[in-house]
Amino acid sequence: MAGAFELRKAKDGQFYFILKAGNGEIILNSEMYQAKKSAEAGIVSVQNNCSMDERYARGQASNGKFYFTLKAANHQVIGTSQMYASTASRDAGIESVKTNGKTSVIHDPTSA
Repeated sequence: MAGAFELRKAKDGQFYFILKAGNGEIILNSEMYQAKKSAEAGIVSVQNNCSMDERYARGQASNGKFYFTLKAANHQVIGTSQMYASTASRDAGIESVKTNGKTSVIHDPTSA
């Protein structure tokens, strides 16, 4: 099963998206957007930038866990990963975004 984006609306009315791997696990969370069109543009940005390794910033949180962010060409953060226990699992998460981030499948329950 291939990955998919899911567009969501927060309780405060802002929009965001998540990217799920084929197994349903969330591998990338977006920032919050005031407008749905902006969130949709964020998805396009993931699709355009996910295959470039230089777009990933790898980090370590103060609790010792590892994470990454995906950035656009203008260095703005497009999405952030979950926390990982090791650098190897974080790097596997990056590879998953590289694989699944190109998907054109977008679930949009906000339009229902």
